[in-house]
Amino acid sequence: MSILIDEKSKVLIQGITGHQGTFHSQKMIEFGTKVVAGVTPGKGGQTVNGIPVFDSVRAAVEETGAEVSGIFVPAPFALDAAIEAMDAGITSLVVITEHIPVQDAMRIVSLADRSGVRVIGPNTPGIASPGKAKLGIIPNHILKKGDVGVVSRSGTLTYEIVDLLSRAGIGQSTCIGIGGDRVSGTDFVEVLELFKKDKQTKRVVLIGEIGGSAEEEAAEFISKGFTKPVTAYIAGKSAPQGKRMGHAGAIVSRGTGTAEGKIKALKAAGAEVAGTAVDIVRLVKRG
Repeated sequence: MSILIDEKSKVLIQGITGHQGTFHSQKMIEFGTKVVAGVTPGKGGQTVNGIPVFDSVRAAVEETGAEVSGIFVPAPFALDAAIEAMDAGITSLVVITEHIPVQDAMRIVSLADRSGVRVIGPNTPGIASPGKAKLGIIPNHILKKGDVGVVSRSGTLTYEIVDLLSRAGIGQSTCIGIGGDRVSGTDFVEVLELFKKDKQTKRVVLIGEIGGSAEEEAAEFISKGFTKPVTAYIAGKSAPQGKRMGHAGAIVSRGTGTAEGKIKALKAAGAEVAGTAVDIVRLVKRG
């Protein structure tokens, strides 16, 4: 059994006729994902990469039985796309779109919580279970089937660290980018709960960064009986206080959200913490 998505999952792509939707839907198909439909209003009746396109999510769900949606629409339309998907009965949303206004992201997460819909993202590279399926933009060639669960706030670090693991012969069970925005759906703790239950996942790599308290919350969860070895890496150790770093909103303020505090909490919980991305491979092998 895979986490969140497998070869049987029926996937829908919202915004499939755009450049990103077209390109990445083809890569998903090549990876083994069962992409059954795309949605772009006004483009119904077309096909993209052999995938039928519908004018609405409801029509796509009724025709194909799609249950998971990947949102590739531009930021101003992401909230409407998410609401449409939830109203149509989609059970999981993977929101690839970045630069979604904070208020829109808050509404997406709030509506999903009330509807019992799982949201990955926004601003996520997606999820991938090598040998089974993926939904998102993680490059196919860096992924390798194995037993390491990877969860990350950073898209680019996800790629770098997964590639390092694969080159070292260390495969992954599932890779999940939870997104680096200030507002996101599924968090570290929820993913760790999934990894805890997943029989394929024997070890975990957690990739965090400065800002917020997500890593400290993950450390608390780990300390309360998470028995699988955890290797962590925290990006942004040299970031100056009060300066926003990158577009993800990572910021250290009033002494909170520091790399040092997160590292201390994770070490106290029993996790191994890597000093550099390259060190992760050594620590995972040792663990």
